[in-house]
Amino acid sequence: MRSPTRLVLALVAGLLTAAPVAAFASSPSIATLDADARASGNRKLEAERIGEQIFAIEWPAQVMKVSANSVDDSLVVGLKVSGVKFHGPLTRTAFESEAITLIGMVLAAEPKVTEVDLWAAVPLTVGKGVIVSGDLATPTTRNVFTVSSRRGESAAALAARVKALRGIYLDEEWARTTLKGVNR
Repeated sequence: MRSPTRLVLALVAGLLTAAPVAAFASSPSIATLDADARASGNRKLEAERIGEQIFAIEWPAQVMKVSANSVDDSLVVGLKVSGVKFHGPLTRTAFESEAITLIGMVLAAEPKVTEVDLWAAVPLTVGKGVIVSGDLATPTTRNVFTVSSRRGESAAALAARVKALRGIYLDEEWARTTLKGVNR
């Protein structure tokens, strides 16, 4: 029969060996943490589920927020993209391609989504003491690119619309000064 001391030491050694593995196995991924932190809307669980797929990829233009909102039978997802924080040089064509790809990912990830709205925003300088929240708030960001797509619109049709600047908003000055390379 084993001595009680040896039994306790064996148990402690077993726990110390298993503890780091158990803690590591239950740690959420960075994509999961980002999805949780950057999800919003009245359908936050859907926003988190979509966000996990989006945040698993490092996009050239950083995705800042995923929102999901349901009204009646419609589920609308919003993607806010940074118009200044890029993970490397980015051309206008590459930026537009990323927007189209992101919209396609959202529609593929969640069959209930009826519309995806994507916008890129840049920060605005606001003075000290300026009201930035509430009814009298001064804006702190400005949209420089917006596009919406409804379920059923093909990626090719969306790409053609974006290229022709039909049904989208693009701040030409922002595109000229911020996006590098060949700009139409």
